[in-house]
Amino acid sequence: MHILTLKMVFNGGNNIMRVNNNAQNFFYNVSLRKWAALTAMLGSAVLAAGPSAALAADVTFDRLLNPEPHNWLMVHRDYTAQRHSTLDQINKSNIKNMKLQFAVAIGGTSPNEGLQVTPLVDNGFMYVIDGWGVVYKIDVRSGNHGRILWKMDPGMKRYGRIRGVALWGNLVISPTGKDGRIIATDSETGKIVWDKNLSDHPELELSAAPLALKDDIIIGGSGGDQGTRNWIASLDPKTGDLKWKTYTIPAPGEPGSETWKDKNEAWKTGGGAFYVTGSYDPATNLTIWGSGNPVPGYDATRRPGDNLFTASAIGFDVATGKMKWYFQYTPNDNRDYDETGTHVLIDTKIDGQDRKAVTHAGRNGFNYTFDRTTGQFLKVGQYVAKVTWTKGIDPKTGKPVDYDPTKDLQLYAEPPSAIQNKGTRTVCPEISGGSNLWPAAYSPKTRLFYIPSLEGCSDITSDHAAHVPGKFAGGSYTLTDRLTSSIVVVDPATGQQKARKELPYPNTAGALSTAGGVLITALTDGTVMALDDQTLEEVWRFNAGSGFNAPPMTYSVNGKQYIAIASGLGRSARNKLSKSPEMRTASQATMIFVFGL
Repeated sequence: MHILTLKMVFNGGNNIMRVNNNAQNFFYNVSLRKWAALTAMLGSAVLAAGPSAALAADVTFDRLLNPEPHNWLMVHRDYTAQRHSTLDQINKSNIKNMKLQFAVAIGGTSPNEGLQVTPLVDNGFMYVIDGWGVVYKIDVRSGNHGRILWKMDPGMKRYGRIRGVALWGNLVISPTGKDGRIIATDSETGKIVWDKNLSDHPELELSAAPLALKDDIIIGGSGGDQGTRNWIASLDPKTGDLKWKTYTIPAPGEPGSETWKDKNEAWKTGGGAFYVTGSYDPATNLTIWGSGNPVPGYDATRRPGDNLFTASAIGFDVATGKMKWYFQYTPNDNRDYDETGTHVLIDTKIDGQDRKAVTHAGRNGFNYTFDRTTGQFLKVGQYVAKVTWTKGIDPKTGKPVDYDPTKDLQLYAEPPSAIQNKGTRTVCPEISGGSNLWPAAYSPKTRLFYIPSLEGCSDITSDHAAHVPGKFAGGSYTLTDRLTSSIVVVDPATGQQKARKELPYPNTAGALSTAGGVLITALTDGTVMALDDQTLEEVWRFNAGSGFNAPPMTYSVNGKQYIAIASGLGRSARNKLSKSPEMRTASQATMIFVFGL
């Protein structure tokens, strides 16, 4: 028999009832459709709370392992990072009737703000963060408006690119961008519970949403382009105390240090950032993250060698922080091809064999699939329309066919100007990719991978003297032509491209797949659109008048499904429109838009 104990808190005029830990699992095994029965069982305790009462339970590890279909409890929805929802009320047959239900303004205090956050929703309460690290709790239960219940302002001094928060227990755990702090806020009251400063470098940035596990909060350090030596770390979720910390760039004498063959001590400022939250495999207790490019970004002569463990997929043991496996995509990269985007866990059959796999849309223009337990390379396929930096990827090793392990500086398929001082060359895909910080989506129903890809090229000019601490050193780049995008459908089990849809503006938002057979994505011109996940036929669109640089998500309240997305382009995203003259006068707003039938 389950014993239910309740406590009442009063938050912004709402009576919120919390189910204590001994009743959590019981409540969350009860669907919303059984709400009436649960209310009757609890009796007068619920009735006394009034019509605005809501039961709020701690976000347990069991809930994160098996998220309720109506909720979105972590940045990629679940540990697989598939960004797929099993909700199907909104589907390809009725989505044409979807309309804007309401919008909520957040941030917007300075002209260069943008939002890259994925909202989280737990039983009708939304949690978001803006670029100033301000966390908002928004009541979205009504379906026709979002009322902000509280704000937690950490008092950040510099604006940052922050991609989300994590829920653990009764805490909302948030990064503070360039302030280098991680903060835990009580989800009911908005009061800070703990505040930890992790800064070990003036340019450290904490932009990835934390990853909440059973007894660990995994944090990825970034700011590599500004000359940091980045790391991944685990914090105790109850206290914020550091449990372990593992650097991407090995120190002299550590495994991999032999791949930094310079005399400049480049390892100290070598990059290897973690900009995007990793995935997690509970069967092996591995968390898989993608690391950033080596620094200086455009000048490999300052850091000869493969530069491990940059531009790599890395499987970390959650218990110890040790690297269990890695795969480096582009050794000795000098094109800013970091590989920090999502590494998506899938179970599939490859060459007739059942595989626990991980697939990744590389910034370098190729989609890779590995065994997620061992890191063994399995499949690869090109997904961008044009690749010039290499002649291809070896289907047996996964390395570029023009990679020469005997050389310390890799030209691949590029001319000698690729490593010469003041040398300029054209690189395709352009320096942003391919896919990048914005997430791809996978559908277990279709067994297909949906990649939002930038299409275009850029000119890179190296500068051997441009090594200024705190700046992305080593040269500069310019777009060669108008930047567009595409949605590319790939079978990760074979590496084969199945379909593609060309789009007129850059896509730096990402994608969402649903059981309703629709794929949701958005563009920098302010368009949100839905595509048929089989044919890529457009089935719905809405222009919000403010560009999108954040991924869509979906949730349901009271049996009604909604789709939400944050708007607002930062400086980098607006630069991608520099060759689209009709967009030069476009305005923007930092908003959360919510759509429904």
